Amino acid sequence: MILTLALVMLAALVLYAVLAGADFGGGAWDLFAAGPRAKAQRELVSHALAPVWEANHVWLILIVVILFTAFPPAFAALMTALHAPLMLMLAGIVMRGSAFVFRQYGKSGNEMWGRVFAVASTVTPVFLGMALGAMSTGGAWHGVFPLCVGLFSLSLFAMVAAVFLTVEAPERALQDDFRLRALGAAIVSAALAAVTAFVAPRPFVPLPAAASSVVLGAALLGALWLRRYGAARPLAVALVTLVVIGWGYGQYPYLLVPNVTLHAVAAPEPTLRLLLPTLGLGALVLFPSLFWLMRVFKTVGR
Repeated sequence: MILTLALVMLAALVLYAVLAGADFGGGAWDLFAAGPRAKAQRELVSHALAPVWEANHVWLILIVVILFTAFPPAFAALMTALHAPLMLMLAGIVMRGSAFVFRQYGKSGNEMWGRVFAVASTVTPVFLGMALGAMSTGGAWHGVFPLCVGLFSLSLFAMVAAVFLTVEAPERALQDDFRLRALGAAIVSAALAAVTAFVAPRPFVPLPAAASSVVLGAALLGALWLRRYGAARPLAVALVTLVVIGWGYGQYPYLLVPNVTLHAVAAPEPTLRLLLPTLGLGALVLFPSLFWLMRVFKTVGR
């Protein structure tokens, strides 16, 4: 049961990295929109995010609920040791959400709220990555390694967003804009991955996962170079999924290195027995609801 719940948290983190990560990355591209089509780039980002982006935080909520229900001492330890980056991340999520709504529907100050949305979208993934990096080392969250993980997270999210936006773009010129951004973000992600591995105090991603990520990254670059956007999207999703799973594999059995392990901090068995079927019942509601949400809103105007 303990391992099953840990795998559910890891799966939720994968979904958060792919779906919410693309949203954060879209906000980052809003900040760096440039050229004669800057306005069109921002409009494409808003159109892609508009009706569904807030729903993606359900995966983060699921992780937190499982953590404090199934592993309460670990929840206390993480919230204490990583209070600063997690609170900064939470502030970023709140600010970007509020600013996005104010920009979309406000009658004044839209440019200011747009800048708040873009800046919050850019810095929030960095704090998320710094928290994950600190979990892997047990050191200070503001050290070199956590900072590298934070920057890598931002570049990875920006890459996913740019790939998704090439598919969403209604015209060739916008596709080319985000194709170049996706290529650049993929190259930066590869460089940051190498730097992060170099400064890591211990190996935290198994060699097969690292080698597979290189192969997927090369395939993704090839698909983008050849403008095979339909193939680039699943390759980007697979790459992010592999990175997160590799991190989880390297982290096991720790929730917080070096002394907070899954089995040592698990809740009593009756609690775990109740939690698993509850999650199963929730999934029966959650997944069809999210599918229908995407089906309805993402097909509007097509």
